[in-house]
Order: sequence, then structure tokens, then C-alpha cells
Amino acid sequence: MTHSTEQTSLQTDAPQTAAHAISTRSTSLRVLAPFLALFRRQWLMMLTGLILTFITLLTGIGLLSLSGWFLSATAIAGLSVATAQMFNFFTPAGGVRFFSIARTASRYGERLATHEATFKLLTQLRIWAWQKLLPLSAANLQGLRKGDLLNRLVADIDTLDHLYLRLLTPLVASLLMIAGLFVFLAWFDLSLALSLCSILLLAWCVLPVVFYVLGKAPGRALIDAKQQYRVMLLDVIQGQAELSLFAANSRYLAKLEQAQARLFSQQTAMANITGLSQAMLILVNGSAVVVMLYLASHGVGDKVPPGPLMALMVFATMASLEMMMPIAGAFQHLSSTLLAAQRVTDITEQAPAVSFNDQSSLQVSSGALQLHQVHFAYQPNSPILQGVNLTLNAGEKVAIVGPTGCGKSSLFGLITREWLSQQGNITLDGHPIADYSEAELRAAMTVVSQRIYLFAGTLRDNLALALPFIQGEPKKAHDERFVEVLQQVGLATLLQGDKPLDTWIGEGGRQLSGGEQRRIGVARALLRDAPLLLLDEPTEGLDKRTEREILSLLLNFAENKTLLMISHRTAALDKMDAVYTIKQGILQRTNFAS
Repeated sequence: MTHSTEQTSLQTDAPQTAAHAISTRSTSLRVLAPFLALFRRQWLMMLTGLILTFITLLTGIGLLSLSGWFLSATAIAGLSVATAQMFNFFTPAGGVRFFSIARTASRYGERLATHEATFKLLTQLRIWAWQKLLPLSAANLQGLRKGDLLNRLVADIDTLDHLYLRLLTPLVASLLMIAGLFVFLAWFDLSLALSLCSILLLAWCVLPVVFYVLGKAPGRALIDAKQQYRVMLLDVIQGQAELSLFAANSRYLAKLEQAQARLFSQQTAMANITGLSQAMLILVNGSAVVVMLYLASHGVGDKVPPGPLMALMVFATMASLEMMMPIAGAFQHLSSTLLAAQRVTDITEQAPAVSFNDQSSLQVSSGALQLHQVHFAYQPNSPILQGVNLTLNAGEKVAIVGPTGCGKSSLFGLITREWLSQQGNITLDGHPIADYSEAELRAAMTVVSQRIYLFAGTLRDNLALALPFIQGEPKKAHDERFVEVLQQVGLATLLQGDKPLDTWIGEGGRQLSGGEQRRIGVARALLRDAPLLLLDEPTEGLDKRTEREILSLLLNFAENKTLLMISHRTAALDKMDAVYTIKQGILQRTNFAS
């Protein structure tokens, strides 16, 4: 009874195990499918790289095999004067020189073609990832830290170069080379060709699976450790001011060193597996050399003793190590490649949480805004806004004040459609904002936020972001307007020199002060002619004098526009038509206005 029960259990578990393996394999292929589909765009360069890789392996084996035969034949021919005089030294010597030159040229071409294909693939992968990322709203990226997102878009996509460079190309090239080696050796001796190619084919099938299993856990751990280290490093760099202020630098640096130690530990584990894989391949190749040496010693084809052909067989076996060496390493990194693909896919396969009516022809003219019974929460049972009602007529100026975290920025996120409310509706010029296309909705609003994003580029590049892109427009088409706006916002000091707009402002505008960065944000707003102006803490972190100057400039600019400003400060509230406060998610009108 026990035996039959166990047998039944084994029979039941076997299909489950097989089904699990098939499911895992299909899941892996499904994860890689979007990336493999992109390979078709570079099929010519990829095919060129594959052909050159095959030629490199072919000439390498040809060089070593011919050299072994030539040395042996020369030694035998030198045993007597008659054979030495009859032996043709020039043809084999020419063949050796041909193979050496061809191998050098094909190796150079192979590196050039495969890396060019890889770089183009990585470029297309990044473009594809950004195209998938751009339609996503803040709701899609909720809970995803900026460092993690950066790691996925940079490091994880870089990891995907293993697919072509370290997996597909070595596998296909080595398989083709095994077939070519069989044809070549079978010309001399079919049984020896079968023996050697059977060993190589067995190694080609078994060793990648072994090292995939060995490298699976360390590969995933390496990706995780790299991601944690990058996120923590970015946090330390970006948070230097706060960490220094609260004397927390040493504590965070200690955590960063621990993350670094974990990363080095995982890299060491992968390096150990790489060393083990190379050792096993050398062992397999050495064993194949011994087997071929033994078999060839009994004769090659109809030649007994084999003579120089024995050296040809042995040297061809030794040369086969080159084509087998990349295989184990390729599958060793497969697990990390799959994890990287999964992490990128988790972002790119998301459906946008906020959709737009891109077929709409509606246009915004006045910027009149109305919110009716708007309810919003990031998490269930944690309301941020409760029944908000707000009306801004065309040209009206309204301010909303309240402490940090009361929901002011969340309200802006609903108006700009970064988030969707759970209840209520928002209209712009009398139409629900969902009825507008994304392009028209963005063109209807000018947003000045408390954080100004400046990019590594020139002053002109950072100002041109505020203008609509026109294909073929000259780069300097708006220089006069840029100079006028910079003077208007008090940045005349940046206009010194022959080509002031070509001034490089550095990553994040690090060449500028905080006040200058804020003024560039205001300059961008002045370049736009949108009917609705949204100000999100526009003077945060500025001194009183600069705050008054910027607010005065913005209010003058918004004289004929609809303006909504949120702040926790009281500056310029007397210039508003109405002032509201948010308390516990409820919007209430106050008597701040004059």
C-alpha cells in the first residue's frame, strides 16, 4: 500500500513539476518578448556581428589546427634529406599567415559590429522605455522612489545587453562552429568527428543549465544589491543639506558602506561562479584533448600511424575552448537579465491611470475653473480632500493657504490631471477636464512649482522648454525674447559676455544660486501665453525682498489671466480676489482678502 501510494504521488508530482518548468520557461520568454521584438530593427548589424563571430572562431580553429599539423609535418619531413627537399613549406606557411591575418581582421570587425549593434539596441530600449513611461501619471509611479526608477532606466536596461552580446551571439556562433568543425574533421575521420562534436554538444547543452542554476540566486541578489546601493547613494547625495543640518551624515554614510559591502559580496560570489565555470570548461576541454589524443593515436581515417593528422585533431580540440568559453558566462548572467527585464517590464506594461481624449478638438480660452464636490485620497480610509467646491471665473485671482500636508499640492495634482479624484468633477471653461486632449490641457496651463527643474544644458536650452517645439525652427529664433524675459525677471547679470545664452548652467543648475534658479522658473512662465496660471509655493525658500519681487512680477503677468496660488505664507494675499484655507481636507473661504 505504501509503495503504491508513493508511486501515485510521484506520478502526480511529475506532471506538476514538468508543468511548473514549462510555466517558468514561458514566463521567462514572455518577459523577454518585448525586448527581443526590438532586435528586429537591428537585424542586419546583429547578423553581421554573428557572421563575424563565426568567422573569428573558424579562423582561430583553422590557425591552431594548421599550425599543429605544419609543425608535426615539418618535424617528420626533417628526418631525412629527401623528404625535407620534397616537403612544401610555403603553402602551409601562407595558410598560417592567412588565418592569422583573417582572425585579427574578423575579431576587430566582430567587436565593432556586435558593440555597435548593442549600443543601438540599448538606445532603442531607452527610447522605448521612455515612450512607455511618459504617458504614466503620478498614480502609476506611486511608491516608486526616484533612485529606483533611475536604476531601472539606466542599470537594468544596461543589463539587458547580455541578451545579444553575451547570450544569443555566443550560443548561436558556437553551435554553428560545432557543425562546421564536424564537417571539417569528418573529411579526415568520421568517428573522430563524431566523438569530439558529441563531447562539445553535450557540454553546450549541459554546462549552460548548470551555471544558470548556480548563478540564479547570486545574479538576482546582485541586481537587488546594486539597486539598493544606487538608491541609497542618490538619497545621500541629494539630501546632503538635510543630513548635514541634522548631523546624520555619519549614520547614513555607515549605511551606505554596508550597502556597498553587500554589493561587493555579491560581485565576489558572481566572480567565483565565473571562475568555476571557466575551470570546468578547461577541464572539459582537457578531457576532450586526452580522449582525442587516445583515439587519434590508433589512426586517422585510413592512415596508420596517423602522423601529422594526429596533431591536427588534437590542436583542433584545443582550439575549441575559445568557442565554448562564453557559454557558461552567458547563462550565469541570465537570471540577472531576466530580473532586470522584469523590473523594466513592471513599469512599461502599466496602463496609464489617467487617460486623455486625444481626439478632442476642444480649446481653452479663458481658463475659468470649477471644482464641485471633489473627494480625493491616496489610500482608502485616509481622505485628503473632502467635498471641495471652488469657482474661479475668467481673470479671477484666488489663493489657497494652509500648513504643509493639508492637501494643497494634491488639489493641484487633480487640476493638472496627475491624479484622478474618487468623487466629484473638475471643469475648465465649462467642460470636464477629461474631455480635453493632453496637448490642449497642457497648453492651457502655466505651472510654477516650488521646485524648479533645470537640466544640464545651456541657458537657452532651459528657457526653450517653455515654448512649443517647431520642427526645423532655428535654434536662435527666440533669443531676443529670451534676453527680454531674463532682464524682466532680474537676471541681467547672466547676460554678460559675447554669447550669454550659450552659458552652461550645469546639472540641476548648480552654477546658479537658488534665487537665480527660481527666477528662471518665472522666466519660463512669462514665455508661455496660457490662460490659467497655477502657482505652487512659487517663493518657497526665498528671502522677503526676492519673494515680493517675484510675486509682483507674476501678478503683473497674470493681470488678464486666471490665477490660482497655493502657499503657506501670507505674502501678496491682499492682492487676491479671494483667499481660502484647507483644514482637514475641507476648503473654507477666509477674510484675508482686502
